[in-house]
Amino acid sequence: MSVMSDNVRPASMARITTPALADAFIGEQVAALRARLGGKRVLLALSGGVDSSVVAALLIRAVGRQLVCVHVNHGLLRKGEPEQVVRVFRDELGAELIYVDAADRFLDALSGVAEPERKRKIIGKLFIDVFAEEAKKLDGIEFLAQGTIYPDILESGPIKSHHNVGGLPEELNFALVEPIRFLYKDEVRVVGRQLGLPEGMVSRQPFPGPGLGVRCVGAITRDRLEAVRESDAILREEFAAAGLAGKVWQYFTVVPDFKTTGVTDGKRTYAWPVVIRAVNTVDAVTAEVAELDFALVQRIVRRITAEVPGVNRVLWDVTPKPSATIEWE
Repeated sequence: MSVMSDNVRPASMARITTPALADAFIGEQVAALRARLGGKRVLLALSGGVDSSVVAALLIRAVGRQLVCVHVNHGLLRKGEPEQVVRVFRDELGAELIYVDAADRFLDALSGVAEPERKRKIIGKLFIDVFAEEAKKLDGIEFLAQGTIYPDILESGPIKSHHNVGGLPEELNFALVEPIRFLYKDEVRVVGRQLGLPEGMVSRQPFPGPGLGVRCVGAITRDRLEAVRESDAILREEFAAAGLAGKVWQYFTVVPDFKTTGVTDGKRTYAWPVVIRAVNTVDAVTAEVAELDFALVQRIVRRITAEVPGVNRVLWDVTPKPSATIEWE
């Protein structure tokens, strides 16, 4: 199963469903990567998502510190994610990792921007700009690795347009390396487990390219963004404690750009609502609302209203897709 140039998954390629099949895939890819890369350096934009993480782990096994990972923290990641990327890849796997804290730069560029598609374009362009700036500082890079998987090819061509670096300047004319391009998401997870990645990283939920930027609905403010981040962390913690992690397909919180009246500690408040979204789906084309135990919902409400500053109300979005989309923006 060598690195291939066409976009068709080989008919003879068995689905990777077991550790043994994952080990065989890893061995074949490591050999193919070593043969192709030789002693050349390869660059990877490492988001911390399952696809880029598995590509990083494969390349570390194949060529070690010939790989240079760049992790751009745009300030729109979930709580603890930048720290996890640094801990796993730099501290545990010994990767050459460049960490870029660009949160202020992104949030300044997004200030006052409410239109969802414009927010996406700003985030995407600025990510490419920041990544390109780091790439230009490096010598001897000849290859660019990406976490393209097979559904990306089927749906939108060979480039992951929603969070890739395919728009790099012409002077950064790297050859593309896509070692998991023929895998489906479930196969990527099996391979990631065999590579020794943490379960929380391997089983990470689908996460939009613009991150929490599309869950802080409307114009992003730093305080409301923190309300999204903190309420999302509480939701994920409670779902994990209730045994729902991995059983509910996707769950997250949204904080819209309006306030409601409330009462906290006997005093009238005017604060944001937090919206809980939890859905199950097979293909993301349609989705049904996950049925949640009401005692769990009440516990989440109590924690969010008590622990998240600026929030006095929690709502539960019970709309399937269609008529709603899974995300709010």
